[in-house]
Amino acid sequence: MIQKEIKNKEFCLVLSGGGALGIAQIGVLHDLEKMNLSPSEIVGTSMGAIIGACLSIGMKERKIFYLFKDFANIFNWVKLSFTGNSIISSKKIEKILDNIFFDIKMKDTKIPLKVIATNTLNGNIKVFNSTDDVKIKDALLASMAIPGIFEEKKIDNIIYSDGFLCENLGINQSSYDDILAIDVLGKNSFNKNMPNHFFKTNNVLDMFEKSMRILIYNQTKTSLSISKKNIHILEPTTKDYKTFHFHKYKEIRELGLGLL
Repeated sequence: MIQKEIKNKEFCLVLSGGGALGIAQIGVLHDLEKMNLSPSEIVGTSMGAIIGACLSIGMKERKIFYLFKDFANIFNWVKLSFTGNSIISSKKIEKILDNIFFDIKMKDTKIPLKVIATNTLNGNIKVFNSTDDVKIKDALLASMAIPGIFEEKKIDNIIYSDGFLCENLGINQSSYDDILAIDVLGKNSFNKNMPNHFFKTNNVLDMFEKSMRILIYNQTKTSLSISKKNIHILEPTTKDYKTFHFHKYKEIRELGLGLL
């Protein structure tokens, strides 16, 4: 069992991006808390960064879970944008993050936190950490800014987009040799058959999302194949859910329970 492998060790908890699928990671946090296992470092991308940031400032799993009630109703955080390069304004999301993190900076967390984003102009990875004089909420807005969907985030005159473009599962950013990684876009995130809906539009949308999941899965496979670290990976079975299924947060959380 994985808990025996990481018990009494300093380990890094790596949380992947994946939209609503990321909520499955909260189920794993529940089990870690129950086993009195706490990471020495947290690395997160996109939704994984949000969940990881909550944990890094001392929030318990139950409170983190209930925060997602705000995301269950998309009208609580979606505001359409009619200018710029995205269809959704980040104003409502920023307000939610404001109420959670206030003006806490990356250097002020109880557990060291690393947040992965992408420099939109040159494509390079950016890992926000304690050396950056940046507020947590700003780093998170950068990490979750899916191109074309959410507004890009400008920090110190640099424009950032979602971290999944560089490293959806940030195992390469760990400071520790022992890693517990949770990948909601792993091998269990896509169906092994083709979509077969009556309406072609649904088939096309399913194919697009499946293609993105396969692309990210292969990105992560490459990272895992070259890593020399001791990685324990958990891959919840998220294939039956969409990245926008925030209203199914209770069901998705259950996917992460019992994997340890």
